[in-house]
Amino acid sequence: MAAGYLDILRARHAARLLTGTLVGRLPNGTAHIAIVLFIRAEGGSYTLAGLLTAVYGLATAVGQPLLGRAVDLYGQPRVQLPAAVVSALGMALLALTGPGSLPVACAAVVVAGLFTPPLEGGLRALWPSVLGGEERVHRAYAMDAVAQEVMFTLGPLLVTLLVSLWSPAAALLVINAVGVLGALSVVLSEPSRAWRSAPREAHWLGALRSPGLLALLGSFFFVGLALGSITVAGVAYADDHGRESVYGWLMSALGLGALIGGAVYGARQWAGAPERRLRFIVALLAVGYLPLTLTPGVVPMTALAALAGVFLAPAVACSFIVVDRHAPRGTVTEAFSWLVTTFGVGAAVGAAAAGPAVELGGTRWSFAVTGASGVAALLVLLATKKVLAVPGHTAVAARGSENDRNGTVEPGFSSGHQA
Repeated sequence: MAAGYLDILRARHAARLLTGTLVGRLPNGTAHIAIVLFIRAEGGSYTLAGLLTAVYGLATAVGQPLLGRAVDLYGQPRVQLPAAVVSALGMALLALTGPGSLPVACAAVVVAGLFTPPLEGGLRALWPSVLGGEERVHRAYAMDAVAQEVMFTLGPLLVTLLVSLWSPAAALLVINAVGVLGALSVVLSEPSRAWRSAPREAHWLGALRSPGLLALLGSFFFVGLALGSITVAGVAYADDHGRESVYGWLMSALGLGALIGGAVYGARQWAGAPERRLRFIVALLAVGYLPLTLTPGVVPMTALAALAGVFLAPAVACSFIVVDRHAPRGTVTEAFSWLVTTFGVGAAVGAAAAGPAVELGGTRWSFAVTGASGVAALLVLLATKKVLAVPGHTAVAARGSENDRNGTVEPGFSSGHQA
């Protein structure tokens, strides 16, 4: 297992691109906790902290596909680095002015969110040209999904460490300065500077004119909804058991399960259509979510949380390949950015839905939102089975193309047909 990932990291530029992207995404991955800690330290209410976090998330959801399209049109260095600098300046404005003026604070987080650079989509667009082989790109997608779990686990710890050593304002400034350095490392690399989008058909819908991509986004909206509802349901479960630490155990178990699942998934070569495999993985994901409604004791519940997380990273990794296969030519960065946006919006809706569910029916109802969302994600994939089928007339793009539908296909496929 480890040998396959080491093979990826030994490829020229691969370790730099992965590390730079993760570091560059730290501001976005930690913004929710950094904003809350800062606003509370400045005397603001939880309501204000929640409002600013929500505004930031909405601005990010709007900005990602727009910036992704700009990257496809103008290249990575001309978009990613300026966006990272402007986003950091937005957070610096918040840190320096505080929550005293609501319009200024809202404007600051809008700028920070709207200009969050689409490094995630940009990295996935670079993998085919950096790694070349189908199997290696497939493994890189899985490694990417695992690395995300590591970032979302260690990022909040880094924020709390900076807060304890200095202050919440310093944490905001340092995290965003580090994020700019990560983006700088990526855009100064040879693959990023050399990368060019494939020629694209002018269309106002961009990547969204692909029915297959729309079907995938519909499914992953519900996957995001499930994950967002777990964060609230976990708090309710911890309250029921009178210990705040229980929430940390549940979230850690969920992340550990995702790490294990992603590592195992990426360690082997998969044959057959990724669309069919994605349906199977999402079915297992939904089955893993349903037992959470039992809300047993802390130890078995922690085990169930780990089980629920196992199929998340494989589902995300497989979705990357499906996105690349269905994105219209010349829109791959935008398409990946739409996946990020849809997942994030789903998570926000899930968190919002789980709260009333707790108040109406208790903790089990909030976990029922999670289970129902997983089932809905599967139903969308089943209902759009024909739409997600890759057309047999798909042309083979040049190896290394940013939008090579077949250069990033898993073994067993060539020119859109099963071997």
